[in-house]
Amino acid sequence: MTLRRRPRASASRSPCPIAGSLDLVGDRWTLLVVRDLLWGKQRFQEFLRSPEKIPTNLLAERLARLEAAELITRSPYQDNPPRFSYALTRKGRDLGPVLSAFVDWGTRHIPGSHTLEGESGEWDGRG
Repeated sequence: MTLRRRPRASASRSPCPIAGSLDLVGDRWTLLVVRDLLWGKQRFQEFLRSPEKIPTNLLAERLARLEAAELITRSPYQDNPPRFSYALTRKGRDLGPVLSAFVDWGTRHIPGSHTLEGESGEWDGRG
């Protein structure tokens, strides 16, 4: 029998707030999931349609980690099979200005980068 590890909400390597933040959201996928939530995506299949093509196992793990950290909530919308929708908490929405700063920096300093056209949702990239 294989034991599954629960996602850790926080395990900071130091008291530095930058290090603590990176421990929570500083991997390749987590902030992209938060971005999609800010754009209004709510369901697993919607996240899978993002252009970065997150693998399903990583998406499930990131959603569980975000929930454990109280950045998102999960609500059932279907019983058989079980399906859930996800929403940012206030703590999660507070990442909006951080992502907006990444957008501003990236469009200025990473050649060829641009905001994704055709994405609609409540978030306008400014937090």
